[in-house]
Amino acid sequence: MWRRSFSTATNASTAIKEKKWDVLVIGAGHNGLTAAAYLAGSGLSVAVLERRHVIGGAAVTEELIPGFKFSRCSYLQSLLRPSLIKELELGRHGLKLLKRNPSSFTPCLDGNYLLLGPDRELNHSEISKFSVNDANAYHRYEKQLENFCKLMDPLLDSPPPETTQNGASFNDRLKDKFRKSVFWASFMRQALSLGQKDLVDFMDLLLSPASKVLNKWFESDVLKATLATDAVIGSTASAHTPGSGYVLLHHVMGETDGDRGIWSYVEGGMGSVSSAIANAARESGAHIVTSAEVSQLMIKDSGTVNGVLLADGTEVISPIVLSNATPYKTFMELVPNNTLPNDFTRALKYSDYSSATTKINLAVDKLPQFQCCKLNHPDAGPQHVGTIHIGSESMEEIDSACQDAVNGVPSRRPVIEMTIPSVLDKTISPPGKHVINLFIQYTPYKPSDGSWGDTAYRESFAQKCFSLIEEYAPGFSSSIIGYDMLTPPDLEREFGLTGGNIFHGAMGLDSLFLMRPVKGWSSYRTPLQGLYLCGSGTHPGGGVMGAPGRNAAHVVLQDVVKP
Repeated sequence: MWRRSFSTATNASTAIKEKKWDVLVIGAGHNGLTAAAYLAGSGLSVAVLERRHVIGGAAVTEELIPGFKFSRCSYLQSLLRPSLIKELELGRHGLKLLKRNPSSFTPCLDGNYLLLGPDRELNHSEISKFSVNDANAYHRYEKQLENFCKLMDPLLDSPPPETTQNGASFNDRLKDKFRKSVFWASFMRQALSLGQKDLVDFMDLLLSPASKVLNKWFESDVLKATLATDAVIGSTASAHTPGSGYVLLHHVMGETDGDRGIWSYVEGGMGSVSSAIANAARESGAHIVTSAEVSQLMIKDSGTVNGVLLADGTEVISPIVLSNATPYKTFMELVPNNTLPNDFTRALKYSDYSSATTKINLAVDKLPQFQCCKLNHPDAGPQHVGTIHIGSESMEEIDSACQDAVNGVPSRRPVIEMTIPSVLDKTISPPGKHVINLFIQYTPYKPSDGSWGDTAYRESFAQKCFSLIEEYAPGFSSSIIGYDMLTPPDLEREFGLTGGNIFHGAMGLDSLFLMRPVKGWSSYRTPLQGLYLCGSGTHPGGGVMGAPGRNAAHVVLQDVVKP
């Protein structure tokens, strides 16, 4: 396939094998690059080793069809931590965010539609078409979620208060105990400031199914379904799954240029996020090498890290290695056998890496014309700007799609989130043509009725998705110039995402905070001295956030720079 990628990283191992580095980072995904930027900025010599020919990991831009630049995996920005954007001066390094207003469009087969966004008056007017009660309740719903996010925000920007492992010195244990006391005291002050009623509501949100939370607030099926997609995005869960309620916080979590809850496109595609971070890392002296696949970690007899072995046989020496790969990939494939504690290995081996997500990136010669809008002109309208929810007119539809996957087959009527970034970003497609992202659920890793390795089976599912869109936007299929399809096995093979899980592991309540990636090892450190994790498989989890990389770098500096 004709391919062009966007990276200016060095493509040679000769430049890195001739010196001993202070730090090596496995993987030039956005978290690995973030860790490298902070560590290099602190004066350490850092080399980043990327398996693919292009940097970015899942936050990448690739031109697979001439003239069309796809954000192949991640496709929206909001979660990137404000502290990171400011500290690394990402704006100066080329990051440009394009705010979406409105941010959401749900077309209905009966001719209605729902637009939502940051405009309070628009929201009230639109929701009133379905329910005046819901229109009046919606702002209160958002404000409550925003209050809960303020409680969560400090947790994102610091390592979890993990228990000190055996072998730490008395001074280290004393400092650790002090840090934990400060952390919990601050968190408790924040929690108590909510008041008992909001605290109880917060616990209800954390533990309940999203459907229960939304049914308490609203009566309109279309509004509830639109919001429920936030709770199931990227997971194998249904809106009726207990514990899915907390993911509703994604509706207001994050920000763009200080505006909370605003999701944006990135000019040049999501690879521009990674490029900006890489520019900051290089400016601080980090060395980034592509086509440098790590095949194994080198471990001394003492159980300490000594560097990595590349697939071409090159040994790269360093006493500190940060892995931006998934925890499973790191410990089950890169660490030599019989070097890890059995209980740790067992916990990692049985972690949940299931996925039901497929991404289709399309090049089209015209915008989809949604018949519910009763418009017939080629120009972009408000319906094209935000996330377009296809096949999500009720929570029952979402649940039915999920149950198909539970039964081993791809959803008969998939849940599709469509975005058209080229409406706002004129740099990623030729004039008059557009890039469309389809984020699709639910697609089992190993379907019982076929194989993703079968070209005809893949094509059949893609056509099923296009036909569903046709129900809302007649003529859509005829606009397709070409497309790129990534099923769970493709995401695993191409991007190293174990099981095809876009979050480096499930984001259930049993896999967050002090239990991510496994209980007892949430502080980015590992049982092997000198080996750290810095990817989305660590706290606070997946999404283009940068927090795992930033937090991991601070832990490394804490361990290295002793008073």
